[in-house]
Amino acid sequence: MTFNPDKQHTIAKSATISGNGLHSGVFANLTIQPAAAGFGIQFKRVDLPNQPVIKADCDLVTDTSRGTTLEANGGKISTVEHVLAALTASGIDNALLEIDGPEMPIMDGSSLPFINLIEAAGIEEQDAAKQWYEITEILNYNDKNRNVDLTIIPDSQYRLTTLIDFNSKVLGTQHAQLDQLSDFKSEISPCRTFVFLHELEALLAHNLIKGGDLSNAIVVVDKQIDDEAKDRLKKAFNKEDVDIDHSGYLNNTKLHFPNEPARHKLLDVIGDLTLSGYAIKGHVIAKRPGHAANVELAKIVKQYVKKVKNTIDVPKYDPNVTPVYNYAQIEDTLPHRYPFLLVDKIIELGENHLVGVKNVTFNEQFFQGHFPGNPVMPGVLQIEALAQCGGILCINKMPPGKYDTYFLKIDNCKFKQMIRPGDTLLLKMEMNGPIRRGICDMHGTVYVGGKIAAEADLVAQLVKRPD
Repeated sequence: MTFNPDKQHTIAKSATISGNGLHSGVFANLTIQPAAAGFGIQFKRVDLPNQPVIKADCDLVTDTSRGTTLEANGGKISTVEHVLAALTASGIDNALLEIDGPEMPIMDGSSLPFINLIEAAGIEEQDAAKQWYEITEILNYNDKNRNVDLTIIPDSQYRLTTLIDFNSKVLGTQHAQLDQLSDFKSEISPCRTFVFLHELEALLAHNLIKGGDLSNAIVVVDKQIDDEAKDRLKKAFNKEDVDIDHSGYLNNTKLHFPNEPARHKLLDVIGDLTLSGYAIKGHVIAKRPGHAANVELAKIVKQYVKKVKNTIDVPKYDPNVTPVYNYAQIEDTLPHRYPFLLVDKIIELGENHLVGVKNVTFNEQFFQGHFPGNPVMPGVLQIEALAQCGGILCINKMPPGKYDTYFLKIDNCKFKQMIRPGDTLLLKMEMNGPIRRGICDMHGTVYVGGKIAAEADLVAQLVKRPD
């Protein structure tokens, strides 16, 4: 089946992978479970008494010193960036990651084992649209003290460029680029994490990288190494021989690509930016990126999307375009009549959404008492107008017949601005899932003048009228 990037996806069946954590050395089993549309990516520490769930959210990052660590609800999970990069590159939007240890398995230090795991389990398309957020202005994070600069510029696709310069004769200056996520598996996912020898010795001295192995990290030799240092490394990694190849890497490590370190940095950027919680389109240009900077950029993306989210989804209304449903067709579908029919026309009808119009005039009957001299449309009638649109949306998906729609539940109802005579309401209803046994779960939004006036989650039941 062709992959549809505009639909949400989850893993087709549960899949498990096991290994040691790089820093903790703790052996852990990671099971990726399917999840419902809109669930997002969440971790679950099944080894802890209350099995806390930790959302993949940049606001929950508590440590970036040796990987990215999330903490919430009394649980902590470390080194999440490699599996997050694999999920994002595979198009997985919703998954529950159950793990029985404090750290993700490091495997070979790359994302390839996770990519292979996901592909073996399969990817399942879900009956829900995926919202992409196009970056339309330049977003930037800069740390002058560390010479770090991360920028996102407008682009019609999600692409990334990384540039690294550690003042190392071995690495030199490197850059890597990914123009489409479909190339991630072959071009980026095999690229392993890397560490400089002086950093490695400091970590070993502090009893860290307990799960480290020369097979899951590239060690860059940036200093002279004597026999005593070699002996320490042999003992630490249980190797009979430790040596340096002609290009300056420990133990004759064969690189997958000449610029593998730059490509791994790009992998980390993808994983850490997943923590923004949003799918974006834009060109990420990362100069000397690291986990701390990546997470800060993810926070900037999250705030940007929050700022523009309401304007992105505003329906467009052209009164000159013939409506999908006119008033006569609405009367033929709904049982409501004056003064309680609160939808004038339907201007858009999709598979899982609908947009209706209500023109508010001073002659509305409810303005006589709400409020004399200060006419304001009652909030309950705004929700009723949404519900009537929801009724048309759901009835359109039912077998032929006449139906009545009854409220079962209203949640998360918010009113954000007053509606007065002369306003035109755009009433958008979106289904949160398929209709089951006549029960429909929807999200409704009232727009006025390009801004949200009210919104709510609505659950209703469709009941067929007797013939």
